Amino acid sequence: MKTVNSLTLTQWLEHATALLTPLLETSPVPADAKQEARRMLLEVLDISATTLMLYPERELSESQLLQLRPVLNRRLTGEPLAHILGYWYFWDFKLAVAPCTLIPRPDTELLVEQSLALPLPATAKVLDLGTGTGAIALALAKEKPHWTVTGVDLQPEAVQLAKQNVQLLALANCQIKQSSWFAAVTGEQFDLIVSNPPYIDAEDPHLVLGDVRFEPDSALVAPEQGLADIRHICTQAPQYLTPSGWLWLEHGYQQRDAVQQILTDAGFTSVQSVKDYGGQWRISGGVFTG
Repeated sequence: MKTVNSLTLTQWLEHATALLTPLLETSPVPADAKQEARRMLLEVLDISATTLMLYPERELSESQLLQLRPVLNRRLTGEPLAHILGYWYFWDFKLAVAPCTLIPRPDTELLVEQSLALPLPATAKVLDLGTGTGAIALALAKEKPHWTVTGVDLQPEAVQLAKQNVQLLALANCQIKQSSWFAAVTGEQFDLIVSNPPYIDAEDPHLVLGDVRFEPDSALVAPEQGLADIRHICTQAPQYLTPSGWLWLEHGYQQRDAVQQILTDAGFTSVQSVKDYGGQWRISGGVFTG
């Protein structure tokens, strides 16, 4: 960040936006440089959006500029802002994040929305496979306090992170386990299984671009053109579902037809898909009636 004697809030935003624009224009995940600069300013200085709106010409102190400088510089190297801050937002709450797992993204909220719209029992049992930060499991547990939600993940670091987030939100109806997919829930049955599994092909050029460079391949990449883990979940899920239980998965925008076929071959009916906020096919699911 260039040396300046003084900057107003608006001037800093313009300056940061100009620097961030070339970086974010090459990102595989659409990002708005101005919005990211704004988020940086609000989070690092702990000021409200109202303050920014009412006092755009307020000058930043030398101390505030010193706080912002390393954060902006780290972001300009490509490091995700979520990793720099150590937290990020999902649904309507804040989550601790770390490089050991994926940063929660808005499109994954579709799984939460779809789950909440399903005709499930009032005391439904839900399983979130590959829970990562715990984002999906926590959102469902928060919205449905009478549901029992279990999140599982293979990576010990991710399990500890998710448990930390459960404690931060004080959710008594959510538990986190270490597990290779269904291994730790043998003999249990659930009314709903959800998952945002690895679904990117190892040869996908997007893996060397944007924020995903800083996220673990284990949470991103799967064999068989990204479909191996999805196929495993779909073929195993029926034995862990109650009668008329549902399975919903996130997947790549170009994988809808393949995932629908995998679900159908595994015995699921009412198979359907939903587009994300950018108009791309993002989640698919169905019901298993046996």
